[in-house]
Amino acid sequence: MLEISNAVQLPDAEIEFTAIRAQGAGGQNVNKVSSALHLRFDIKASSLPAFYQERLLALRDSRITADGVIVIKAQRYRTQELNRADALERLAELIRSVAKVEKARRPTRPTLGSKTRRLEGKSKRGAIKAGRGKVDY
Repeated sequence: MLEISNAVQLPDAEIEFTAIRAQGAGGQNVNKVSSALHLRFDIKASSLPAFYQERLLALRDSRITADGVIVIKAQRYRTQELNRADALERLAELIRSVAKVEKARRPTRPTLGSKTRRLEGKSKRGAIKAGRGKVDY
């Protein structure tokens, strides 16, 4: 049972693991042992609340396929158990990230004082540059 929050939990049956061989350096072990894992999680067929499902499907993330399946490849560690825990934590973090509702931004305008300070600074800088010209006697 993967715990997302106090109210939301995912049963282990909804998460599918496939053992694969890890990429990269690792000596002879990398060719013999399938220590990396592919985690597959179908969003539409899951028991997640509709709010989470809609937000996950709307997410623009390379880990989410067009069919609505989250695919996470875990190969950070040398053992399958640690990679499994890493993949589950990354899945939980992805689901938690859509639960946060961002505060709506209210557009603001510059104050009158900031406008005048900016224009005074520009004219002062222009006067300095104008004073660099040739001196005519």
